[in-house]
Amino acid sequence: MPLSIFGINHHSAPVSLREHMAFSEAELPAALRGLRATGGVLEAAILSTCNRTELYCVVDSTDNAAPIEWLLAHHGAVAQDLRPFLYHHPETGAVRHLLRVACGLDSMVLGEPQILGQLKTAYQAAAESGTVGRILNKLFQHSFHVAKKVRTDTAIGNSPVSVAFAAVRLAQQIHGDLRACTALLIGAGDTIELTAHHLTRQRLGRLLIANRTLERAQGLASRFGGYAMPLADLPRHLAEADIVISSTAARLPVLSRTTVAAALQARRHRPMFLVDLAVPRDIEPAVSGLEDVYLYTIDNLQSVITDNLRSRQAAALQAQEIIDLEAHRFLEWTQQHDAVELLRQLRGRAESVRDELLVKAQQQLQQGVPAADVLQQLAGALTNRLLHAPTVMLKDAGIDGRDDLLRAAAELFDLAPKPGNGGNSG
Repeated sequence: MPLSIFGINHHSAPVSLREHMAFSEAELPAALRGLRATGGVLEAAILSTCNRTELYCVVDSTDNAAPIEWLLAHHGAVAQDLRPFLYHHPETGAVRHLLRVACGLDSMVLGEPQILGQLKTAYQAAAESGTVGRILNKLFQHSFHVAKKVRTDTAIGNSPVSVAFAAVRLAQQIHGDLRACTALLIGAGDTIELTAHHLTRQRLGRLLIANRTLERAQGLASRFGGYAMPLADLPRHLAEADIVISSTAARLPVLSRTTVAAALQARRHRPMFLVDLAVPRDIEPAVSGLEDVYLYTIDNLQSVITDNLRSRQAAALQAQEIIDLEAHRFLEWTQQHDAVELLRQLRGRAESVRDELLVKAQQQLQQGVPAADVLQQLAGALTNRLLHAPTVMLKDAGIDGRDDLLRAAAELFDLAPKPGNGGNSG
């Protein structure tokens, strides 16, 4: 049963184009039902993130392009301009692609784990909409298993490759368990938002957010359960912070050596970990000369990230070996599934013929026809009915020169000439 993946991602198109193909959470159930109702689509699931929109389909044939046409029509006339940016992965390529996506090998940040959760959400939405069947259910469950195996057996997710994640990981190395720590974030841009996300995932004890515009700080604080303040309040609250991470667009430092020294004195010289992710720098370089201070700049973290990216790339090669093996295993399962389904149909047809002829034979016996004659007629009719379709097909194959079909039939019915038993000699 053919598998196909159709989509657009950060490799094939910029965000200005990808956003035209996105599905909101609210519209997903109706979209799934619409895709499933498209001609030749037997099963369907949709994954839509900021980096990709992909349709996972079981279709009636590998050349069925109906899902692509549905996708373009669903998003309107503008989407027609996106046709050159769309891709199609059929059968084996579809299996490998989904496994790579689940393991983070196809992500913008190599090895990132968030995509697996997004895949699980996409699968759940399709299951609730009734658009996945036996094939996609098996494929998604297999992809979750493979992603777990890759995480366990390789170092693909062990090394941080974003400055926000690297900063939080360093904070853990210095302070250990963050549940007893207070973190002060300075700024309210994307980097600070991502840092807040990583800190809260590590069950940070308390979060403070300072920003020049208080409203922006309050917006972030409300999302992550923190306390917001204007930059002017930094000197009053700095001593509360075990961790300080700053990323603003200020042209001059927002934390001076004097301010940090005063905070350390108020903390009775309990260590303070500071990370300056800004360019120009937010924290005066002279702060690094204070005792009980660990100050890192973006350059310090970048060297860590570069080394870690090399580590992930090496792990990705190991992960790809696992993916290739597991893709082969899944394809073996689908082939067995197809064979079992074919056998079920074949046996069902034979049993239907048998039952029909058996009823006629019983009627003949009740009418007094001799049993020997009834058995003879039953055997002949059964043979003729069961062999009629393959006989016609083989005759046509001989006329059309379909030697491949003739050889397959000879092997299937064990009719091929055996060595030493004669056969064609030339």
